[in-house]
Amino acid sequence: MTGSLKQYADLYRLPGPWCSAYVSAGTGTVDTLEASDVMPGNVRAQLEAQGAAAPDLDAMAQAIEPAAGVPAPVARFVLVHDGKAEINEVLPGELVLPERVTVDPVPDLLPLVKHRPEEFPYVVAEVSREHGELKLYYAGAGAPESSREVQGSTEHLHKFHGGGWAHLRFQHHTEDVWRRNADEVAGEIDRIVSESGARLVVLAGDIRARGLVQDQLSKSTQTLVSVVDSHTHTAGADETLLIDQVNQRVAEQWAAEQQALMDRLAMEEGQANPESATGIGAVIHALQQAQVEVLILDDAALAERTLLALDAEPWVATAQEESLTAGILGKAPAPAALLRAAALTDARVLLVPGPVLPDGVDVAALLRWSTGPVVPSSE
Repeated sequence: MTGSLKQYADLYRLPGPWCSAYVSAGTGTVDTLEASDVMPGNVRAQLEAQGAAAPDLDAMAQAIEPAAGVPAPVARFVLVHDGKAEINEVLPGELVLPERVTVDPVPDLLPLVKHRPEEFPYVVAEVSREHGELKLYYAGAGAPESSREVQGSTEHLHKFHGGGWAHLRFQHHTEDVWRRNADEVAGEIDRIVSESGARLVVLAGDIRARGLVQDQLSKSTQTLVSVVDSHTHTAGADETLLIDQVNQRVAEQWAAEQQALMDRLAMEEGQANPESATGIGAVIHALQQAQVEVLILDDAALAERTLLALDAEPWVATAQEESLTAGILGKAPAPAALLRAAALTDARVLLVPGPVLPDGVDVAALLRWSTGPVVPSSE
């Protein structure tokens, strides 16, 4: 899955130390209730043993309370800096990494990225002839980010069933009202797509209204549309059918985008001057040049490796001599250091299981420009 860490760039620039906790946070059984009761104390003790400051300990203990009312399994990720919880996220699902409570020189956002590997915005638009219900979602989040209802005109909305000229006049007027309503709904969908960068628009609802709205969308939005035959506003309609169809379309789009990136990587590898890099050394060199468009990594394979996190460009290095004029903040797990460098150079991130990458490759990148041919030195 691909996503952007750009929203965290400001946090990544702040000097440490950073206290983080990634723990199971369910409250479903007596055992888990007892575990959650002692969790703040346990987390505090672990951080104290690592030298965390008192304000950070207090902020973490306050933030790490159990996620009451959220069905298990559920995880929690908390990141504390300078006495304040900068991130406090409840993450549905099982733990995808071992529990960890650490004090680090830079934020380690790998747990967050593993649970929410994609800033994948998409719009679900359920339309009728008089209105549209438009919801913006981010993949992996249960609730919509925003919801908007567009109410059109209902004047002469239903066709006149008489005959003669009056019938034709009312029929034409009714169809004009439908088109105006569809135009208003389509304009709002275009606006949401433009502002959010949505990569998919799922269009549901009344069959005639769907067609009218789709026709009125901008050319660029039309390329994102996936139509589903579901109308939850009719009597007896099953809303779960629409949810299942939407989830399927999102998964299909996600998989297609991931495959396209891997196809591109394979194609670039065969070029004389590829817009790609493979291997830790080549990828770090590209990150140092802000050359990486998409960072592709197998975090599990890199888990035991450390890199140097820097306080200024080039942000990451394998050895002190690569740090240029930047100060060294400290050693960080390679996945954390690579994610940070990606965020600070506005690169997208794709986490993949090992078998997806070429044999022996733990990290690769698609580049914004090729490194070019090696220029022979003049004798």
